[in-house]
Amino acid sequence: MNEVEINLRILKRFEPILRYTRGERFFPVDVEWYISQCSLWVKPPGKPAQELVPQGELTLELLTRDWNLEQGSVLYLKFVEPLDVLKLARQSIAEAVERLTHHTIEEIFYPGRARLARVGYGSRLIDALFNLSLFWRGRVPGDTAATAAYLYRQRQAQQERYCYYGRVLRENGWIILQYWYFYPFNNWRSGFFGVNDHEGDWEMVSIYCVESTSSSETTTSSHSLIAPDDLIPLWVAYASHDFEGDDLRRHWTDPELEKVGDHPVVYVGAGSHASYFQKGEYMSEVELPFLRPLALVVDRLQSVWVDFLRQAGSKESQKSFFTFRVPFVDYARGDGLVIGAGGTKQWEAILFDENTPWACRYHGLWGLYAEDPIAGENAPAGPIYDRDGNFRRCWIDPLGWAGLDKVTPPHQLIPRIEEQLRALDTQIQTLEKEIRQKTQEIQRLEVIHQALATQPQQQKACLDLNKKITIAAKDLWGSRRELAETRRVYQLVQSYRQQILDGKPPLIRAHIRHRHEPLPDTSNLNILAEGVATLSVGILLIGVVLLWWFERPYFLIGLAVLIGSLVFIEAGFRGQLARLINSISIGLAIVSAFVLLFHFFWQIVLVGVLFAGLFLLWQNFRELRR
Repeated sequence: MNEVEINLRILKRFEPILRYTRGERFFPVDVEWYISQCSLWVKPPGKPAQELVPQGELTLELLTRDWNLEQGSVLYLKFVEPLDVLKLARQSIAEAVERLTHHTIEEIFYPGRARLARVGYGSRLIDALFNLSLFWRGRVPGDTAATAAYLYRQRQAQQERYCYYGRVLRENGWIILQYWYFYPFNNWRSGFFGVNDHEGDWEMVSIYCVESTSSSETTTSSHSLIAPDDLIPLWVAYASHDFEGDDLRRHWTDPELEKVGDHPVVYVGAGSHASYFQKGEYMSEVELPFLRPLALVVDRLQSVWVDFLRQAGSKESQKSFFTFRVPFVDYARGDGLVIGAGGTKQWEAILFDENTPWACRYHGLWGLYAEDPIAGENAPAGPIYDRDGNFRRCWIDPLGWAGLDKVTPPHQLIPRIEEQLRALDTQIQTLEKEIRQKTQEIQRLEVIHQALATQPQQQKACLDLNKKITIAAKDLWGSRRELAETRRVYQLVQSYRQQILDGKPPLIRAHIRHRHEPLPDTSNLNILAEGVATLSVGILLIGVVLLWWFERPYFLIGLAVLIGSLVFIEAGFRGQLARLINSISIGLAIVSAFVLLFHFFWQIVLVGVLFAGLFLLWQNFRELRR
């Protein structure tokens, strides 16, 4: 077999199983069909957008052409041309009738408990402002998602395909398998109450393998062919929004990673297409850049409230009451279509790499450039580049992207440990030699110091020498401390080496710092509490307007009563009234303490000095009695 056939077999052996949420309307497609449906546009700086290639005429060859664009221009595709309103309405009605008549009602998405019922008032207020900002921000038009779904259904009716683009590469002893999925549309906002909508969506899953011991002994070149059966999978990393690092990956033996044979299971977020290890509903928070300084201040105050005052539970359970982030739920229930081994649909694998023309030569966006200042509604760039034209880290540094650049492959671990032991042993010998030399030097200085101390006229020289001895003693102490620490590290590395030789299983979760877990079941959440949480911000804003219009002299008092009433009502429905009263009591006590300190500052200082004097007298009196 040649390299292409072997790489395809490797990819097929481990290809992930993707489980979607019921109601998902878009699945991975081939880029050739998508390009054929798009038009190509350019947005020069300060000028209106210009069409370069109309819809229906664009090909992969035209896409990779050098267009000689003005500096700062944005090159982008446009997938959806708005349908006639009547035609779009007819299609929507036909789709609804088809679901009812063909018993596909089970494919309809039903949202869970309201996301706003799970967060505080600050987040709800910021969420309202975020939604209002869509009126002035650049955004994908409302009918775009419906039109995109119509085009995708037409395509699937003509030729049903589910494709991924696979990449196999070797780096630092690892064999990395990347599975890239391209979705024609992301309808998280319009379809599932999420953050954004945008045309085009690239997602990726990486599997990190090593060769078996017998194979690695015979394979020396980085370009040597690898038999699929000689690979041992060790780590899996799922792309999830724009996150990167250790928290993205799980060990192959981690119970959190669900597998069917050699195929890892991926739970895909509805509309967002983010990847998760467990099924469930995930809270995602979008931080608005201009509110970041205020969020840092509030988070610091909350840390004081939890750590210093021991209030509102632990850090893990504490949720921000005024968190300046927009909360959204990512539904990854896994109750919809399943693509992959054992699923209702199967994958078609397509190989690509850094030499594939459409991947390496096209630097533009893979969908509409909505001119959104926070980029949420703008289409993403391709698998190799970011929106700003720089390389994606997951493409050029797949190990570092998942935090594996610091992890040694198992077959290289013992040699690496022995190399480190030799380096530590050399360091220990060097430190021991330095300590002997420094000890001799400080002893020599002390002999001179003792000799000078016998002569009264040498007092200044004696003091200068004493300073040198003090500095030398500190230096010697630093070397001794470094030697002790190095010996301790040497012993620990030796112990770790023995554990590896004894076959002790590795620590597979020590790298995880912030585990993204599904939200707890909220089926028992009081429906009235959910209703209050959903309506509270709207009622608050309307109440503010009414107070300002009709009762302006009592505006502040009325606002306090309005906010207090909403908070107390919701706390009662949630069964958290006792905690709320306790928190208010402590808060009022702190405020009262500051008021007293402000009004009676000097009296408090005098009383403090008086008590300090009495305490000192009592301590001295006890000493005299002894």
